[in-house]
Amino acid sequence: MMTFLYLNLVIVFILSFFARYFSEPVFAGESSVPIKPNKILMTGVLASLTIISGLRANIGDTFFYKHIYEINDFTWEFILSQKDIGFGILQMLLKEISDDPQIMVFTTAVITNVLIIAVFLNYSRMIELSVYVYITGGLFLVSMNGIRQVLAAAIIFAATKYLIEGNWIKYFFIVLLASTFHQSALILIPIYFFVRFKAWSKATLVLLAFSLLIVVGYHQFSSLLFAAIEDSQYGHYSNFDEGGANILRVVVDATPLFIAYLGREKLRSIFPSSDYIVNMAIVGFMFMIISTQNWIFARFGIYFTLYQLILISWIVKLFNQKDQRLIYYALLICYFLYYFFESVISLKIVYRSDYFGS
Repeated sequence: MMTFLYLNLVIVFILSFFARYFSEPVFAGESSVPIKPNKILMTGVLASLTIISGLRANIGDTFFYKHIYEINDFTWEFILSQKDIGFGILQMLLKEISDDPQIMVFTTAVITNVLIIAVFLNYSRMIELSVYVYITGGLFLVSMNGIRQVLAAAIIFAATKYLIEGNWIKYFFIVLLASTFHQSALILIPIYFFVRFKAWSKATLVLLAFSLLIVVGYHQFSSLLFAAIEDSQYGHYSNFDEGGANILRVVVDATPLFIAYLGREKLRSIFPSSDYIVNMAIVGFMFMIISTQNWIFARFGIYFTLYQLILISWIVKLFNQKDQRLIYYALLICYFLYYFFESVISLKIVYRSDYFGS
């Protein structure tokens, strides 16, 4: 049943649209965006997202996360014997409150969505587009599957301010914190140095060329990579063979970046911090290209998809005034069609909750 997911989409889009409509102007230098969306309405957006996500009974690995929560006694000895101690500590604290695994599902949904929406408030120009594509682009569903990794991604996303300011000490500290929920978060440490340059420079071309080179020589690359990680917690990925990511996903990721490239000078003038956002989105696109060979690489892209959601909120403003409404509606229609294809036709998502009678 997709009814509740569609209802959630309608609610969050309408509320976030009016949050921008009833926004307040921001004085120059106070924020990266010229307006401050209505926080009361955005609280409604957050409530809808967390209720739908937090009260689910299924989707992806939800059942296994709940099962692990039920059967384990989260002592310090058990937590330290596991891979991601931050998530273990969180579950230990929640066990003190309730043995019902729904508290873990709901709490992670709250933390993840609060952090994501908070960053949107500071950096998204048309916040309803960021929220809309958060759902229709698929990341909201992914957050109900890869709970730990999207939680880690949201924690790092909250450090966007430090990424833009170049405050690497605070940024690395938050990355290390996120890595206690999912160790793959550590990839953001070397990535930090790749994105601290002007977007669409020679370094950008090197990144894209590197990703294409990996695709062409994937068998050699994968042999080296999986040999390097065979003794780590990701060693089992060498046996992961579910094919590559859909080429449609690559096209969906490429389109906003292509528009951003064509309007790069205007984007830089209306959004001075855009270079870092664009670069993070480019890195995510690089992982998506590589994932056409093996879907597992799309998991690394989760850390960067959030930045593309910010980018999408600005691209309408790159067009002439007379074309902006057409582009706006085109984005809504195209992403909804993609959402329908991905959720209904491809993944056949069925949403269930013990609280909604679904």
